[in-house]
Amino acid sequence: MQGLDPVVYRDAMSRYAGHVQIVTTEHQEIRRGVTITAACSVSDSPPTVLVCLNNNNPSNAVLFESGHFALNTLGAHHQDLANAFAGFGKLSSEERFALAEWQVLATGSPVLADAIVAFDCMVTDRKVTNTHTVLFGEVKAVHFGALEPSLIYLDRGYRTL
Repeated sequence: MQGLDPVVYRDAMSRYAGHVQIVTTEHQEIRRGVTITAACSVSDSPPTVLVCLNNNNPSNAVLFESGHFALNTLGAHHQDLANAFAGFGKLSSEERFALAEWQVLATGSPVLADAIVAFDCMVTDRKVTNTHTVLFGEVKAVHFGALEPSLIYLDRGYRTL
């Protein structure tokens, strides 16, 4: 049986709404952040989330090596920040992080000060599958921001909810 065409799969997934988040880490004085929609809750005992990251981006190596990450949930007002961390504008890592205020909780990962919510995590498991690596993170601290409209990605564009 022949597999599904990747273009058809991407077109179908474009209709799947995803919360826009920036996953961040700092390791050996290198900060990395990337915009993602592939993240979700795994369990509440212990509290665990997962994030999916592209293996083909060499800059993601620091996320794989650090042993910790923060999952920063974006609000409607973060669209420019989401674009910057998605690589639009070709900003350096330092320039991207300079666009917002960051703090540190338990793990040392950068946490967005005005995130809707941020989960500060220690990596507990890692699964490599085809083009992506799934990082499982036990939540060690949570930062709550203001209750504001969330930034969603659907039909290849931003929406708010």
